[in-house]
Amino acid sequence: MIPLVVILGRPNVGKSTLFNRLLKKKKSLTHNLPGVTRDNIYGEVIHEKVKFALVDTGGLVLEGEDEFEKEVLVQAEEALSDADLVLFVVDGKDGLTPQDKEVARLLRQANKNALLVVNKVDGFEQEDLLISDFYGLGFPMVAVSAAHGYNVRFLLDQVVENLSFVQRKDSIQMEEQGLKLCVLGRPNVGKSSLVNELFGRKKQIVSSVPGTTRDCVDLVIEKNGRHYILIDTPGVRRKSNIEGSLERFSVLRALKTSKRSDIVFLMVDALEGICHQDKKLISFLQREHIPFIVLVNKIDLLKENELKRIKEEIAYELRFCSYVPVVFTSTVTRAGMDSLVPLAEKVWEKSGIRISTSELNRLLREVQHKHQPPIVRGKRLKFYYVTQTNVYPPEFVFFVNNPSLIKVSYKKFLENKIRNLFNLEMVPLKIYFRGRS
Repeated sequence: MIPLVVILGRPNVGKSTLFNRLLKKKKSLTHNLPGVTRDNIYGEVIHEKVKFALVDTGGLVLEGEDEFEKEVLVQAEEALSDADLVLFVVDGKDGLTPQDKEVARLLRQANKNALLVVNKVDGFEQEDLLISDFYGLGFPMVAVSAAHGYNVRFLLDQVVENLSFVQRKDSIQMEEQGLKLCVLGRPNVGKSSLVNELFGRKKQIVSSVPGTTRDCVDLVIEKNGRHYILIDTPGVRRKSNIEGSLERFSVLRALKTSKRSDIVFLMVDALEGICHQDKKLISFLQREHIPFIVLVNKIDLLKENELKRIKEEIAYELRFCSYVPVVFTSTVTRAGMDSLVPLAEKVWEKSGIRISTSELNRLLREVQHKHQPPIVRGKRLKFYYVTQTNVYPPEFVFFVNNPSLIKVSYKKFLENKIRNLFNLEMVPLKIYFRGRS
Protein backbone atom coordinates (compact mmCIF):
# COMPACT_ATOMS: atom_id res chain seq x y z
CA MET A 1 0.00 0.00 0.00
CA ILE A 2 1.30 3.46 -0.85
CA PRO A 3 1.26 6.08 1.97
CA LEU A 4 -1.83 8.17 2.54
CA VAL A 5 -1.81 11.98 2.84
CA VAL A 6 -5.08 13.54 4.06
CA ILE A 7 -6.10 17.19 3.60
CA LEU A 8 -8.11 18.51 6.57
CA GLY A 9 -9.48 21.88 7.62
CA ARG A 10 -12.61 23.90 8.27
CA PRO A 11 -14.92 24.83 5.34
CA ASN A 12 -13.83 27.22 2.59
CA VAL A 13 -10.10 27.43 3.32
CA GLY A 14 -9.14 26.10 -0.14
CA LYS A 15 -8.67 22.37 0.51
CA SER A 16 -10.12 21.26 -2.85
CA THR A 17 -8.14 23.92 -4.72
CA LEU A 18 -4.95 22.63 -3.04
CA PHE A 19 -5.96 19.03 -3.83
CA ASN A 20 -6.37 19.88 -7.53
CA ARG A 21 -3.09 21.81 -7.54
CA LEU A 22 -1.16 18.87 -6.05
CA LEU A 23 -2.78 16.44 -8.49
CA LYS A 24 -2.19 18.85 -11.40
CA LYS A 25 -5.75 18.33 -12.62
CA LYS A 26 -9.23 19.47 -11.67
CA LYS A 27 -10.59 16.37 -9.97
CA SER A 28 -12.31 17.92 -6.96
CA LEU A 29 -15.15 20.38 -7.53
CA THR A 30 -14.34 23.91 -6.34
CA HIS A 31 -16.78 26.74 -5.70
CA ASN A 32 -16.89 29.85 -3.50
CA LEU A 33 -19.85 28.32 -1.64
CA PRO A 34 -18.69 26.77 1.69
CA GLY A 35 -19.21 23.02 2.17
CA VAL A 36 -19.13 21.99 -1.50
CA THR A 37 -17.04 18.88 -0.77
CA ARG A 38 -18.94 16.31 1.26
CA ASP A 39 -17.53 12.91 0.33
CA ASN A 40 -13.81 12.12 0.46
CA ILE A 41 -12.13 12.50 -2.95
CA TYR A 42 -9.11 10.30 -3.78
CA GLY A 43 -6.16 10.82 -6.10
CA GLU A 44 -2.52 9.79 -6.51
CA VAL A 45 0.55 12.05 -6.71
CA ILE A 46 4.12 11.31 -7.82
CA HIS A 47 6.80 13.81 -6.78
CA GLU A 48 10.56 13.23 -6.95
CA LYS A 49 9.87 9.56 -7.80
CA VAL A 50 7.79 9.14 -4.65
CA LYS A 51 4.17 8.08 -5.01
CA PHE A 52 1.49 8.75 -2.41
CA ALA A 53 -2.31 8.73 -2.20
CA LEU A 54 -4.02 12.07 -1.52
CA VAL A 55 -7.47 12.50 0.04
CA ASP A 56 -9.58 15.67 -0.05
CA THR A 57 -12.09 15.77 2.81
CA GLY A 58 -15.12 17.93 3.46
CA GLY A 59 -14.90 21.04 5.64
CA LEU A 60 -14.87 20.10 9.33
CA VAL A 61 -17.49 21.57 11.67
CA LEU A 62 -16.79 19.71 14.91
CA GLU A 63 -19.83 20.95 16.83
CA GLY A 64 -22.17 21.01 13.83
CA GLU A 65 -25.81 19.98 14.22
CA ASP A 66 -26.49 19.61 10.50
CA GLU A 67 -26.87 16.01 9.24
CA PHE A 68 -24.34 16.50 6.44
CA GLU A 69 -21.77 18.17 8.74
CA LYS A 70 -21.90 15.13 11.03
CA GLU A 71 -21.49 12.73 8.09
CA VAL A 72 -18.55 14.77 6.73
CA LEU A 73 -16.89 14.59 10.15
CA VAL A 74 -17.32 10.80 10.28
CA GLN A 75 -15.72 10.39 6.85
CA ALA A 76 -12.87 12.76 7.72
CA GLU A 77 -12.16 10.90 10.98
CA GLU A 78 -12.07 7.61 9.07
CA ALA A 79 -9.56 9.04 6.57
CA LEU A 80 -7.57 10.54 9.48
CA SER A 81 -7.28 7.14 11.18
CA ASP A 82 -5.53 5.73 8.09
CA ALA A 83 -3.38 8.80 7.37
CA ASP A 84 0.43 8.72 7.33
CA LEU A 85 0.56 12.52 7.04
CA VAL A 86 -2.05 15.27 7.45
CA LEU A 87 -2.06 18.58 5.59
CA PHE A 88 -3.93 20.87 7.99
CA VAL A 89 -5.12 23.76 5.80
CA VAL A 90 -5.99 27.20 7.22
CA ASP A 91 -6.86 30.54 5.61
CA GLY A 92 -4.03 33.07 6.00
CA LYS A 93 -6.28 36.01 5.17
CA ASP A 94 -8.86 35.07 7.83
CA GLY A 95 -6.25 34.48 10.50
CA LEU A 96 -6.59 31.95 13.30
CA THR A 97 -10.23 31.11 14.09
CA PRO A 98 -11.86 29.07 16.90
CA GLN A 99 -12.73 26.39 14.31
CA ASP A 100 -9.05 26.09 13.37
CA LYS A 101 -8.21 25.55 17.05
CA GLU A 102 -10.83 22.79 17.26
CA VAL A 103 -9.36 21.01 14.20
CA ALA A 104 -5.87 21.34 15.75
CA ARG A 105 -7.19 19.75 18.95
CA LEU A 106 -8.62 16.84 16.89
CA LEU A 107 -5.21 16.31 15.26
CA ARG A 108 -3.38 16.28 18.59
CA GLN A 109 -5.83 13.72 19.96
CA ALA A 110 -5.27 11.55 16.89
CA ASN A 111 -1.48 11.86 17.41
CA LYS A 112 -0.85 12.21 13.67
CA ASN A 113 2.14 13.64 11.85
CA ALA A 114 0.89 16.95 10.40
CA LEU A 115 1.98 19.93 8.32
CA LEU A 116 0.15 23.24 8.81
CA VAL A 117 -0.56 24.70 5.35
CA VAL A 118 -1.34 28.41 5.51
CA ASN A 119 -3.25 28.99 2.27
CA LYS A 120 -4.05 32.18 0.33
CA VAL A 121 -0.56 33.64 0.83
CA ASP A 122 0.12 35.08 -2.61
CA GLY A 123 3.85 35.80 -2.26
CA PHE A 124 6.96 35.88 -0.08
CA GLU A 125 6.31 39.47 0.96
CA GLN A 126 2.99 38.42 2.62
CA GLU A 127 4.32 35.44 4.58
CA ASP A 128 5.43 37.15 7.81
CA LEU A 129 2.20 39.14 8.02
CA LEU A 130 -0.22 36.25 7.34
CA ILE A 131 1.37 33.30 9.16
CA SER A 132 2.24 34.93 12.51
CA ASP A 133 -1.15 34.06 14.05
CA PHE A 134 -0.60 30.34 13.54
CA TYR A 135 2.74 29.77 15.34
CA GLY A 136 0.84 29.04 18.55
CA LEU A 137 -0.69 25.86 17.06
CA GLY A 138 2.72 24.20 17.25
CA PHE A 139 2.77 22.49 13.85
CA PRO A 140 5.51 22.81 11.18
CA MET A 141 4.25 25.46 8.72
CA VAL A 142 4.31 26.00 4.97
CA ALA A 143 2.75 29.13 3.40
CA VAL A 144 1.22 28.55 -0.05
CA SER A 145 -1.26 29.90 -2.55
CA ALA A 146 -3.19 26.93 -3.93
CA ALA A 147 -4.97 29.19 -6.43
CA HIS A 148 -1.78 30.68 -7.90
CA GLY A 149 0.75 27.91 -7.20
CA TYR A 150 3.04 29.91 -4.88
CA ASN A 151 5.32 27.60 -2.82
CA VAL A 152 3.41 24.44 -3.83
CA ARG A 153 6.57 22.67 -5.01
CA PHE A 154 8.20 23.37 -1.64
CA LEU A 155 5.11 21.90 0.04
CA LEU A 156 5.49 18.73 -2.05
CA ASP A 157 9.15 18.53 -1.04
CA GLN A 158 8.09 18.74 2.61
CA VAL A 159 5.48 16.01 2.10
CA VAL A 160 8.06 13.67 0.55
CA GLU A 161 10.54 14.46 3.34
CA ASN A 162 7.89 13.54 5.95
CA LEU A 163 7.16 10.29 4.11
CA SER A 164 10.74 9.08 4.53
CA PHE A 165 9.65 5.41 4.52
CA VAL A 166 8.16 5.67 1.02
CA GLN A 167 9.45 3.44 -1.77
CA ARG A 168 10.66 5.09 -4.93
CA LYS A 169 8.49 4.94 -8.06
CA ASP A 170 10.86 2.54 -9.85
CA SER A 171 10.48 0.02 -7.02
CA ILE A 172 6.73 0.40 -6.55
CA GLN A 173 4.72 -2.57 -7.73
CA MET A 174 1.83 -0.95 -9.58
CA GLU A 175 -1.59 -2.37 -8.77
CA GLU A 176 -3.54 -3.92 -11.58
CA GLN A 177 -5.80 -1.26 -13.07
CA GLY A 178 -9.31 -2.67 -13.10
CA LEU A 179 -12.46 -1.61 -14.88
CA LYS A 180 -13.83 1.88 -14.28
CA LEU A 181 -17.45 1.38 -13.17
CA CYS A 182 -19.48 4.59 -13.10
CA VAL A 183 -22.83 4.92 -11.27
CA LEU A 184 -25.11 7.39 -13.08
CA GLY A 185 -28.72 8.43 -12.58
CA ARG A 186 -31.21 10.99 -11.34
CA PRO A 187 -30.99 12.32 -7.76
CA ASN A 188 -32.10 10.05 -4.92
CA VAL A 189 -32.31 6.76 -6.85
CA GLY A 190 -29.76 5.09 -4.55
CA LYS A 191 -26.39 5.63 -6.26
CA SER A 192 -24.36 6.26 -3.10
CA SER A 193 -26.10 3.36 -1.33
CA LEU A 194 -25.08 1.10 -4.22
CA VAL A 195 -21.46 2.28 -3.93
CA ASN A 196 -21.47 1.55 -0.20
CA GLU A 197 -22.90 -1.94 -0.76
CA LEU A 198 -20.36 -2.81 -3.46
CA PHE A 199 -17.52 -1.37 -1.37
CA GLY A 200 -18.56 -3.38 1.67
CA ARG A 201 -18.66 -0.46 4.12
CA LYS A 202 -19.96 3.07 4.25
CA LYS A 203 -17.78 5.33 2.10
CA GLN A 204 -20.42 7.71 0.71
CA ILE A 205 -22.86 9.98 2.52
CA VAL A 206 -26.39 8.65 2.05
CA SER A 207 -29.46 10.81 2.64
CA SER A 208 -33.06 11.05 1.50
CA VAL A 209 -32.29 14.66 0.49
CA PRO A 210 -31.74 14.80 -3.31
CA GLY A 211 -28.37 16.17 -4.39
CA THR A 212 -26.39 14.86 -1.40
CA THR A 213 -23.46 13.85 -3.64
CA ARG A 214 -21.98 16.96 -5.28
CA ASP A 215 -18.81 15.65 -6.89
CA CYS A 216 -17.61 12.52 -8.68
CA VAL A 217 -15.92 10.23 -6.16
CA ASP A 218 -13.48 7.46 -7.18
CA LEU A 219 -13.12 4.44 -4.91
CA VAL A 220 -10.93 1.37 -5.45
CA ILE A 221 -12.67 -1.91 -4.59
CA GLU A 222 -11.43 -5.49 -4.76
CA LYS A 223 -13.65 -8.35 -5.89
CA ASN A 224 -12.45 -11.92 -6.46
CA GLY A 225 -8.82 -10.83 -6.45
CA ARG A 226 -9.31 -8.04 -9.02
CA HIS A 227 -9.29 -4.28 -8.55
CA TYR A 228 -12.06 -2.00 -9.81
CA ILE A 229 -12.45 1.77 -9.79
CA LEU A 230 -15.99 2.58 -8.66
CA ILE A 231 -17.16 6.12 -9.45
CA ASP A 232 -20.15 7.70 -7.71
CA THR A 233 -21.59 10.75 -9.52
CA PRO A 234 -24.01 13.54 -8.58
CA GLY A 235 -27.65 13.11 -9.56
CA VAL A 236 -28.51 14.44 -13.03
CA ARG A 237 -31.77 16.41 -13.11
CA ARG A 238 -33.58 17.93 -16.05
CA LYS A 239 -31.93 21.09 -17.32
CA SER A 240 -34.97 23.19 -16.39
CA ASN A 241 -34.72 21.99 -12.75
CA ILE A 242 -31.00 22.69 -12.28
CA GLU A 243 -30.45 25.42 -9.69
CA GLY A 244 -27.29 27.52 -9.62
CA SER A 245 -23.79 27.15 -11.03
CA LEU A 246 -22.71 24.54 -8.46
CA GLU A 247 -25.32 22.01 -9.57
CA ARG A 248 -24.63 22.81 -13.23
CA PHE A 249 -20.92 22.05 -12.70
CA SER A 250 -21.84 18.83 -10.86
CA VAL A 251 -24.07 17.63 -13.70
CA LEU A 252 -21.44 18.40 -16.35
CA ARG A 253 -18.83 16.57 -14.27
CA ALA A 254 -21.13 13.53 -13.97
CA LEU A 255 -21.70 13.31 -17.73
CA LYS A 256 -18.00 13.83 -18.48
CA THR A 257 -17.07 11.13 -15.97
CA SER A 258 -19.42 8.61 -17.58
CA LYS A 259 -17.63 9.18 -20.91
CA ARG A 260 -14.28 8.18 -19.41
CA SER A 261 -15.72 5.05 -17.77
CA ASP A 262 -15.54 1.50 -19.08
CA ILE A 263 -19.02 0.45 -17.92
CA VAL A 264 -21.87 2.63 -16.60
CA PHE A 265 -24.45 1.45 -14.09
CA LEU A 266 -27.51 3.56 -14.94
CA MET A 267 -29.82 3.50 -11.91
CA VAL A 268 -33.56 4.08 -12.13
CA ASP A 269 -36.26 4.01 -9.47
CA ALA A 270 -38.49 0.92 -9.57
CA LEU A 271 -41.41 2.91 -8.12
CA GLU A 272 -41.20 5.62 -10.80
CA GLY A 273 -40.15 3.45 -13.75
CA ILE A 274 -38.28 4.82 -16.77
CA CYS A 275 -39.04 8.55 -16.75
CA HIS A 276 -38.23 11.25 -19.32
CA GLN A 277 -34.87 12.12 -17.73
CA ASP A 278 -33.85 8.43 -17.65
CA LYS A 279 -34.54 8.21 -21.39
CA LYS A 280 -32.39 11.28 -22.01
CA LEU A 281 -29.52 9.69 -20.09
CA ILE A 282 -29.97 6.45 -22.05
CA SER A 283 -29.91 8.41 -25.32
CA PHE A 284 -26.72 10.15 -24.16
CA LEU A 285 -25.04 6.80 -23.38
CA GLN A 286 -26.16 5.36 -26.71
CA ARG A 287 -24.97 8.41 -28.63
CA GLU A 288 -21.54 8.17 -26.98
CA HIS A 289 -21.48 4.36 -27.49
CA ILE A 290 -20.78 3.74 -23.79
CA PRO A 291 -21.50 0.17 -22.57
CA PHE A 292 -24.05 0.38 -19.77
CA ILE A 293 -26.28 -1.73 -17.55
CA VAL A 294 -29.68 -0.53 -16.32
CA LEU A 295 -30.22 -1.10 -12.59
CA VAL A 296 -33.85 -0.91 -11.50
CA ASN A 297 -33.39 -0.12 -7.80
CA LYS A 298 -35.67 -0.16 -4.71
CA ILE A 299 -37.54 -3.35 -5.63
CA ASP A 300 -37.85 -3.97 -1.88
CA LEU A 301 -40.48 -1.18 -1.85
CA LEU A 302 -42.70 -2.91 -4.42
CA LYS A 303 -45.87 -4.55 -3.25
CA GLU A 304 -46.42 -8.26 -3.68
CA ASN A 305 -46.92 -9.46 -7.27
CA GLU A 306 -45.89 -6.05 -8.64
CA LEU A 307 -42.43 -7.11 -9.81
CA LYS A 308 -43.71 -8.98 -12.88
CA ARG A 309 -45.71 -5.95 -14.04
CA ILE A 310 -42.73 -3.63 -13.47
CA LYS A 311 -40.46 -5.92 -15.50
CA GLU A 312 -42.91 -5.84 -18.42
CA GLU A 313 -43.16 -2.04 -18.25
CA ILE A 314 -39.37 -1.63 -18.12
CA ALA A 315 -38.90 -3.98 -21.10
CA TYR A 316 -41.45 -1.97 -23.09
CA GLU A 317 -39.82 1.37 -22.23
CA LEU A 318 -36.37 0.03 -23.19
CA ARG A 319 -37.45 -1.51 -26.50
CA PHE A 320 -35.40 1.08 -28.39
CA CYS A 321 -32.22 -0.33 -26.76
CA SER A 322 -33.25 -3.93 -26.13
CA TYR A 323 -29.62 -5.13 -26.15
CA VAL A 324 -28.90 -3.44 -22.79
CA PRO A 325 -28.82 -5.77 -19.74
CA VAL A 326 -31.32 -4.96 -16.99
CA VAL A 327 -30.83 -5.98 -13.34
CA PHE A 328 -33.46 -5.52 -10.62
CA THR A 329 -31.75 -4.51 -7.39
CA SER A 330 -32.25 -3.43 -3.81
CA THR A 331 -29.48 -1.81 -1.78
CA VAL A 332 -31.49 -2.68 1.35
CA THR A 333 -31.93 -6.44 0.82
CA ARG A 334 -28.84 -6.71 -1.50
CA ALA A 335 -30.99 -8.31 -4.21
CA GLY A 336 -29.01 -8.40 -7.46
CA MET A 337 -25.86 -6.91 -5.85
CA ASP A 338 -23.60 -9.94 -6.26
CA SER A 339 -24.25 -10.21 -10.00
CA LEU A 340 -23.28 -6.64 -10.93
CA VAL A 341 -19.48 -6.83 -11.08
CA PRO A 342 -19.43 -10.22 -12.92
CA LEU A 343 -21.99 -8.85 -15.40
CA ALA A 344 -19.87 -5.74 -15.98
CA GLU A 345 -16.87 -8.01 -16.66
CA LYS A 346 -18.92 -9.97 -19.18
CA VAL A 347 -20.09 -6.81 -20.98
CA TRP A 348 -16.49 -5.54 -21.12
CA GLU A 349 -15.25 -8.87 -22.44
CA LYS A 350 -17.82 -8.82 -25.24
CA SER A 351 -16.89 -5.21 -26.04
CA GLY A 352 -13.38 -6.42 -26.85
CA ILE A 353 -14.39 -9.17 -29.30
CA ARG A 354 -12.63 -9.09 -32.68
CA ILE A 355 -14.30 -10.63 -35.73
CA SER A 356 -12.30 -11.57 -38.81
CA THR A 357 -13.00 -9.78 -42.08
CA SER A 358 -13.75 -13.11 -43.79
CA GLU A 359 -16.50 -13.92 -41.23
CA LEU A 360 -18.01 -10.46 -41.61
CA ASN A 361 -18.08 -10.65 -45.39
CA ARG A 362 -19.64 -14.11 -45.28
CA LEU A 363 -22.39 -12.58 -43.14
CA LEU A 364 -22.73 -9.70 -45.60
CA ARG A 365 -23.25 -12.07 -48.55
CA GLU A 366 -25.89 -14.04 -46.64
CA VAL A 367 -27.71 -10.88 -45.59
CA GLN A 368 -27.80 -9.47 -49.11
CA HIS A 369 -29.01 -12.80 -50.49
CA LYS A 370 -31.92 -12.97 -48.02
CA HIS A 371 -32.74 -9.28 -47.65
CA GLN A 372 -31.61 -6.91 -50.39
CA PRO A 373 -31.24 -3.23 -49.48
CA PRO A 374 -34.25 -1.12 -50.52
CA ILE A 375 -34.17 1.00 -53.68
CA VAL A 376 -33.76 4.72 -52.86
CA ARG A 377 -34.40 7.39 -55.53
CA GLY A 378 -34.24 4.72 -58.23
CA LYS A 379 -30.84 3.42 -57.06
CA ARG A 380 -29.94 0.34 -55.07
CA LEU A 381 -27.21 0.30 -52.42
CA LYS A 382 -24.23 -1.91 -53.30
CA PHE A 383 -21.89 -3.38 -50.70
CA TYR A 384 -18.23 -4.06 -51.51
CA TYR A 385 -16.94 -5.38 -48.19
CA VAL A 386 -17.07 -4.87 -44.41
CA THR A 387 -14.31 -4.90 -41.80
CA GLN A 388 -13.94 -4.34 -38.06
CA THR A 389 -11.78 -1.30 -37.30
CA ASN A 390 -11.83 -1.06 -33.50
CA VAL A 391 -12.92 -2.57 -30.17
CA TYR A 392 -14.28 -1.27 -26.83
CA PRO A 393 -16.88 -1.00 -28.27
CA PRO A 394 -16.75 -2.97 -31.55
CA GLU A 395 -16.62 -0.71 -34.64
CA PHE A 396 -17.50 -1.83 -38.17
CA VAL A 397 -17.09 -0.03 -41.47
CA PHE A 398 -19.14 -1.02 -44.56
CA PHE A 399 -17.72 0.11 -47.91
CA VAL A 400 -20.56 0.89 -50.32
CA ASN A 401 -21.23 2.65 -53.62
CA ASN A 402 -23.17 5.56 -52.05
CA PRO A 403 -23.59 6.07 -48.25
CA SER A 404 -26.55 8.42 -48.80
CA LEU A 405 -28.63 5.42 -49.92
CA ILE A 406 -28.52 3.92 -46.41
CA LYS A 407 -31.85 3.91 -44.61
CA VAL A 408 -31.95 3.98 -40.81
CA SER A 409 -34.07 0.83 -40.78
CA TYR A 410 -31.56 -1.10 -42.90
CA LYS A 411 -28.67 0.08 -40.73
CA LYS A 412 -30.55 -1.20 -37.69
CA PHE A 413 -31.18 -4.48 -39.52
CA LEU A 414 -27.44 -4.94 -40.18
CA GLU A 415 -26.61 -4.05 -36.57
CA ASN A 416 -29.03 -6.66 -35.25
CA LYS A 417 -27.62 -9.31 -37.59
CA ILE A 418 -24.07 -8.67 -36.39
CA ARG A 419 -25.21 -8.59 -32.78
CA ASN A 420 -27.15 -11.87 -33.01
CA LEU A 421 -24.68 -13.86 -35.09
CA PHE A 422 -21.58 -12.93 -33.09
CA ASN A 423 -23.18 -12.90 -29.64
CA LEU A 424 -22.81 -9.14 -29.09
CA GLU A 425 -26.25 -8.70 -27.54
CA MET A 426 -25.10 -6.69 -24.50
CA VAL A 427 -22.80 -4.07 -26.05
CA PRO A 428 -23.22 -0.97 -28.23
CA LEU A 429 -21.93 -1.19 -31.81
CA LYS A 430 -20.43 1.54 -33.95
CA ILE A 431 -21.42 1.13 -37.61
CA TYR A 432 -20.22 3.42 -40.39
CA PHE A 433 -20.67 3.48 -44.17
CA ARG A 434 -18.04 4.81 -46.55
CA GLY A 435 -18.16 5.44 -50.26
CA ARG A 436 -15.79 3.74 -52.69
CA SER A 437 -13.70 6.93 -52.98
